[in-house]
Amino acid sequence: PAADAAGNIYVLDGNGTFDTTLNGSGFPSTGNFGNAFLKVSTAGGLTVADYFATFDTVSKSNADSDLGSGGSLVLPDLVDVNGLVRHLAVGAGKDAHMYVVDRDAMGKWNASTNASYQDITGAISGSVFSMPAYFNGRLYYGASGDRLKAFTIVNARVSSTAASISAGTFTSPGSTPGISASGSTN
Repeated sequence: PAADAAGNIYVLDGNGTFDTTLNGSGFPSTGNFGNAFLKVSTAGGLTVADYFATFDTVSKSNADSDLGSGGSLVLPDLVDVNGLVRHLAVGAGKDAHMYVVDRDAMGKWNASTNASYQDITGAISGSVFSMPAYFNGRLYYGASGDRLKAFTIVNARVSSTAASISAGTFTSPGSTPGISASGSTN
């Protein structure tokens, strides 16, 4: 899990029941959040404060193509093309999509489309069983059976193609990148 400065925890939930009957606030009416990207508030106990679920979350759970195999990462505050500060988090799982969510409005569930901030397809070539890393405007992912890839982040948008790719491929379960630096150099 990842956490923000306000103490919220961000997790990718694995296979399970997702109740597509929503209450007036857009949350599953029975509180079942299987296969979702969750924002869990720690204020006064653990409660789901917001979430994002793919439009096809039920079929993805049934096919064991869930988000819960990977980890979530809270990105630093980023400024978009309109000068707005964005509070983003990113995660990926077995479906080889990178999901970028706005931590202030994650998108919830929509039956016909993914309502996340970004849904990046085709950028990574395998399931993710690890954490991404961030450093100096770049997001690093190492999916299973794929090369380690660096994606640039410009105007609060993650690029859909890698800016650099490792020479070698990482077999299952892929790689978990780590950053070691002195400030923003070396």
